[in-house]
Amino acid sequence: MSAVPRSNTAEGSGGFGGVIPAGANTAEGSGGLGGVVPPGANAADFPVRPGEEPWTDAELKQVRAELESEMAGLRADIARVASDIAERLSDAVRDAGDDTADVGTKAFEREHDLALAENAQNLLDQGERALGRIDAGSYGVCESCGQPIGKARLMAFPRASLCVSCKQREERR
Repeated sequence: MSAVPRSNTAEGSGGFGGVIPAGANTAEGSGGLGGVVPPGANAADFPVRPGEEPWTDAELKQVRAELESEMAGLRADIARVASDIAERLSDAVRDAGDDTADVGTKAFEREHDLALAENAQNLLDQGERALGRIDAGSYGVCESCGQPIGKARLMAFPRASLCVSCKQREERR
């Protein structure tokens, strides 16, 4: 089983402190293929903004499928980048005799790959948290103010954890 870089913070914004096996489930609820809503809950019970139609089971199933598909792609991207980086780092003979410009270019490429992998990991973590909120029955509730995020916003951006007002306030900081 290949290894995938894993951020070392709960929010997924840290460095690559640890490594998890590719495809392994993580603590924030990997989603699984279980029920769309928690036992005893109804899709219509998920919060919506005034004027929006209640959630349907089909809509939540669509959101879950979109998140899971995106997360599978992100896991594959992370594994590919990790493999590429490991291959470059282990092939010291190939780099022997490089001039300063070549060394700098290779270092830039490694940093670029690490940044892309970290971004992919952050998106993966957000997706896992979104699936966890669906499973917990709290999907659609703003993590800052507790108000509904809005069904339209979640259909467009299923990983959203903040309502528009709170997101705008966060971005102004």
